[in-house]
Amino acid sequence: MNCTRIRLPASTSHLNQRILHLKNGSGPTKVNDALQLFDEMLQRQPPPNIIQLNQLITLIVKMKQYSTALIRLKQMKLMGIPANIYTINISINCHCRLNQVAYGFALLATIFKQGHPPSLATYTTLIHGLVLADRVFEAVELFKKLLREKVCEPDQVMYGSIINGLCKVGHTSKALELLRFMESGSCKPGVAQYSAVIDSLCKDRMVDHALQLFTKMTEKGVLANVITYSSLIHGLCNFGQETEAAKLLIDMEGKGISPSVVTFNILVDSFCKKGSVKDAELAVQAMVRRGLNPDVITYNALIDGYCLRGEINEAEKVLNGMMEQEIVPDIITYNSLINGYCKKKRINKAMGLFQEIQDKGLIPDDFTYSSMLQGLYDSGNPAAAKELFNEMQAKGHTPTVWTYGILFHGMCKNSQTTDALALFRSLGSNELMKDIGLYNILINGCNKSGKPNLALDLYDELVSRGLKPNVRTYNAVIRVYCEEGLLVKGKELLRKMEESGCLPDSFTYNIIVRELLKKNECGEAEIFLEEMINRGFMPDHATFENLLVRIPNVGKDSRLRTIVLKLTSVERKDGGIPNITSPC
Repeated sequence: MNCTRIRLPASTSHLNQRILHLKNGSGPTKVNDALQLFDEMLQRQPPPNIIQLNQLITLIVKMKQYSTALIRLKQMKLMGIPANIYTINISINCHCRLNQVAYGFALLATIFKQGHPPSLATYTTLIHGLVLADRVFEAVELFKKLLREKVCEPDQVMYGSIINGLCKVGHTSKALELLRFMESGSCKPGVAQYSAVIDSLCKDRMVDHALQLFTKMTEKGVLANVITYSSLIHGLCNFGQETEAAKLLIDMEGKGISPSVVTFNILVDSFCKKGSVKDAELAVQAMVRRGLNPDVITYNALIDGYCLRGEINEAEKVLNGMMEQEIVPDIITYNSLINGYCKKKRINKAMGLFQEIQDKGLIPDDFTYSSMLQGLYDSGNPAAAKELFNEMQAKGHTPTVWTYGILFHGMCKNSQTTDALALFRSLGSNELMKDIGLYNILINGCNKSGKPNLALDLYDELVSRGLKPNVRTYNAVIRVYCEEGLLVKGKELLRKMEESGCLPDSFTYNIIVRELLKKNECGEAEIFLEEMINRGFMPDHATFENLLVRIPNVGKDSRLRTIVLKLTSVERKDGGIPNITSPC
């Protein structure tokens, strides 16, 4: 059977119109329409020119159909349609997007072999590919080589790729240096390059520097966009400066830049995290007045805000409003509600939602399981918690250090210290056994459950493993020593922790001072009290009460009386007892 190509009209203008229509179109059929047109174009006689084919392949790439684009490029090659440098650049871009940078560099070698000079876009695409593959320093070296050997003159896009890469790996200062280099050169930075550095400065909690760069940018005539303002608003909110962030929002609108849903979500989330949910609701109302529709992120922030305040009924109202707007709750929505119910000890409601998640095809994550475990232990149901933990592992979820922390704390609290230790030992050589936080939980748990020797054994074990105790570790062990009547060892450990570079805190001093007072060793208690006060710490309620009852009768000189008078005349600094009149 002879196969002949169908001869179709090859009107260039007609093809251009169809490609343009696809560019402006939308919807799930767009990819299929593009592929159908591509197949039609390949059947034309004579075949369409490479420019039109490149345009269509580029459109497919913009739809993130990288593998599909590569298949079509290979099809063109098999049909003998000659590729140009633009075609090869498209192929390099697809490989880079698929984390196949090595193939991209192989195509660069092909370009050289064919005698074609690589374009600026070729190198920019490869640099961007290296950044996407987290090989930022290799991207920087390639960039430097291009500059050093004057292979090409970088444009804003290439500079932007390097700046984004440096910001991505936390080298904001280097990104800022490169921005300054651009300012002094012929290729001046645009809003994209300034915004990248401003965003990175904000993430590094250097908001003042970000605002200074923002001012300098505007003085140079570079107009900020919604991304610039959103980054600054986010940075200010992270510092608790929501009022300043709101002013920036007004300034933004005054300059004709419309805030996006993302911009408002930053404000809503920040208000909710600090407990000002009513202000968050006002921000949502302002958002709606501007014609912006709240999305799942907006509703999640409000639900989480109410749950953090313990106002679970209000959170349920937000959920109902979300459903009325036909916005589908995601795992984050359910996680906030489950956590809220667990904290209110409404474990049955939490369990109901946990089941609902799975019925709807959502997959519980670490936060879901951890919240449920916490809730079950807090409600005194360790058997159900153990069953859930086993189910979690059976479904392929690897518990995190946070999950194990909840597990060990819950087991110790529910008189299962031995089981907690056995589970800890079962981790074997796992990295989790090197986590000092887990040791702290177990040391405290053993002591509170009447197993001080096991607590001290754990301390010796972590030291022998080369782990560095922190202040919580030392405090837990000092408490064990004091409660076991080994005050001398407790004092020795306090000095040892200082020698190791771990400074004692208010809790450390309160343990020691309280024990000294109980043993009527008032002279030494005075020394530690003065040391404690000089370091800016104050006695807690229990220590202060012990202190008051040991002050001698009126008229007798006493350093303790002097200390008490000093304490009652200064402002409370660290959990102390201000404005208490001494009985002397």
